[in-house]
Amino acid sequence: MTVTLRDLETADLDALFDFERDPEAVRMAAFTAADPNDRVAFDAHWAKILADPTVIVRAVLDAGTLAGSIATFVMEGEREVTYWIDRQRWGRGIASTALALLLAEVVERPLSARAAADNPASIRVLERNGFIVIGDNVDFAAGRGEDTRELILRLDA
Repeated sequence: MTVTLRDLETADLDALFDFERDPEAVRMAAFTAADPNDRVAFDAHWAKILADPTVIVRAVLDAGTLAGSIATFVMEGEREVTYWIDRQRWGRGIASTALALLLAEVVERPLSARAAADNPASIRVLERNGFIVIGDNVDFAAGRGEDTRELILRLDA
């Protein structure tokens, strides 16, 4: 496994759209678009992301092949990280390595992250990279169509 990051290109969006509408991945991520099959909404969302100069977004490559995306953005005055890895590549350490690479690039701290409380793999990715759980919240998760508990994690150093 050779994980690298590069600038996200608009040519990556077709594959990301496919990754982000996988039903099992949507359920695990929980806090997703209301309709993962709505390409117009997906394109509008990504246009906003790519136009925002405060967002740092990277394509995640596995042995040179697009495997997902990782980003950091400002929400309510605090920088937060998010990532999405193609479900076919889960369990191979790609997300953990991609996050470590992003954290080496983005030195601003603190950073926060959120994960559905019943998504142990994502929580492990964050904890392996030094994030600690600082709280939790229950909010509506469009990917599940129901209120879902999420953990709030922070990286201070």
